[in-house]
Amino acid sequence: MSRPRIVIVGAGFAGYRTARTLSRLTRHQADITLLNPTDYFLYLPLLPQVAAGILEPRRVSVSLSGTLPHVRLVLGEADGIDLDGHTVHYTGPEGEEGTLPFDRLVLAAGSVNKLLPIPGVAEHAHGFRGLPEALYLRDHVTRQVELAAAADDRAECAARCTFVVVGAGYTGTEVAAHGAMYTDAQVRKHPMRTGMRPRWMLLDVAPRVMPEMDERLSRTAERVLRQRGVDVRMGTSVKEATHDGVVLTDGSTVDTRTLVWCVGVRSDPLVESLGLPMERGRLLVDPHLQVPGRPELFACGDVAAVPDLNQPGQYTPMTAQHAWRHGKVCAQNVAASLGIGERRAYRHRDMGFVVDLGGAKAAANPLGLPMSGPAAGAVTRGYHLAAMPGNRVRVAADWLLDAVLPRQAVQLGLVRSWSVPLESSSPEVARVPGSPKRPGKATGSAGQRPDGEEAGTHPGGEPARNHPGGEPAKGQPGGEPAKNEPSGEPAKGQPGGEPAKNEPSGGPAKGQPGGEPAKEQPGGEPAKNQPGGEPAKNQPGGEPAGSRSHGGRAKGGQSGSPRASGKPRRAVEAAGPRPARGGSGKPGKASRASGAGSGGKRPTAPSGPSRSAGPPTDPGPEPPANQPPPGPDIAPGPVKRTDGRAAEGDS
Repeated sequence: MSRPRIVIVGAGFAGYRTARTLSRLTRHQADITLLNPTDYFLYLPLLPQVAAGILEPRRVSVSLSGTLPHVRLVLGEADGIDLDGHTVHYTGPEGEEGTLPFDRLVLAAGSVNKLLPIPGVAEHAHGFRGLPEALYLRDHVTRQVELAAAADDRAECAARCTFVVVGAGYTGTEVAAHGAMYTDAQVRKHPMRTGMRPRWMLLDVAPRVMPEMDERLSRTAERVLRQRGVDVRMGTSVKEATHDGVVLTDGSTVDTRTLVWCVGVRSDPLVESLGLPMERGRLLVDPHLQVPGRPELFACGDVAAVPDLNQPGQYTPMTAQHAWRHGKVCAQNVAASLGIGERRAYRHRDMGFVVDLGGAKAAANPLGLPMSGPAAGAVTRGYHLAAMPGNRVRVAADWLLDAVLPRQAVQLGLVRSWSVPLESSSPEVARVPGSPKRPGKATGSAGQRPDGEEAGTHPGGEPARNHPGGEPAKGQPGGEPAKNEPSGEPAKGQPGGEPAKNEPSGGPAKGQPGGEPAKEQPGGEPAKNQPGGEPAKNQPGGEPAGSRSHGGRAKGGQSGSPRASGKPRRAVEAAGPRPARGGSGKPGKASRASGAGSGGKRPTAPSGPSRSAGPPTDPGPEPPANQPPPGPDIAPGPVKRTDGRAAEGDS
């Protein structure tokens, strides 16, 4: 008889604890599979210290394969669940698809950033839910301080060194506290030419900082923030966000280049596709963490609405402390459903909370005892070391080095702004060129680029047509893929598509060696798709060709992306001319696939007009042809909602 198959979706606090406990309870009596987009468990409470340069990213990332030796790890994102067929469909990190059969399924997919219907927030704000967002914020803050220090204009300097954090819960308070210390250390070593200093603002509609905590601890946290110069404004939030600043609900305007969104979280949109009873955006379960009517389905963590037996009629909040405890109880109940052990209901006892405010300052109430100052700081860090499932020695070593050595304030530029959009179904994974998207989640719609940005907006945000940093035109990189562009569906004459007559892979056609000179070949009559002639429909800069979905599948089941088509990248790029980098005015080299002209010279593609008379600037690393070039370091274009509503969740 085969062993039962258990599939766990998500490796956050709940999923990781479930997998670890199940591995111990079953003792090789079941096949346990963990499906997660990354190969690590992220210890979220220490993420603000990563953004502040105290801890290195790998310190808060615990290896799944290293700490779960008897659990099979599958990298991918679940995008469909067939409860009747007992299968989970997923998409891997390189676009491959697969299914996982199960006898027991545990949903622990976690949460994503919660958006509010505020104009401009989705375009210009960034969340703080994953490691890529923390790395981006660290680089972005460092860059803004360096640019402000070199600026002569006081208005520009003030805007660049103003940082706005929305949400005064645990995350927002820690981000503002650590961020103020980080920027003050930078300015202390390199003062600004205008004599200004960094300014941090913390906004929230709540009446006080961290309303979830005891009022005495809330006053302690607010006092520490104000001592560090943080502008704390309670009862105030953002009314509108723009590229140059934010408009507050009190009518004032703040010029800034940084907007950090920490207002709360909502459940992963995956649970909404199941069609099961929901409670404020979370999957409704019984006290045993089992979905009613589905004995094979369990849910825990932020995706589950677990009844609070200590407060009848209430549900446990979406916190890491509850998710960690959910995982243990869920594992015990899954094992009990297989005949191992007994079921138990989830009942918790409040152990208190800790908030690290940076340095030796903290606010904590262990076992209900309010504490502040260095004593609270020691309790806070001791709690984190005890709660982490790994890397304890490395974390302690980083804390020790930070206490005796200055921090390294450098920007690595590994994560760009368009890689971490606020509206993302996977905040733990940075968006990269050519990355697959979950079907039905964070996918493009009509008038919207499949990567989540509208076709009329470049990550740089400045409108222009056919120019890097402006509005990408159809058939251009970053715009709507044309039929015969590498980023779209392979058309005739493209790698992975049907060979065209005028391509070397097809039969001899007009304009090819051995054939009759055609109009579209050098040496023949100037055609519409040649420089100097009338632009053709299928060439960059001309009339846009028919739209295709980004990365859509071609005929015969072949993918249009270079990686999925099985063709070498160089061969795919040779199918069409590449645009000049950064609009510098230098003509790009023409495609070799078009053949040599009669004069022996290769045709060159016309370059777009330069936006300014100044010297061109290097925009940095150029993304592949099927992605927009990275624009200025601001948020990407508008992202349309896909879930239809913003479910509420506690921060």
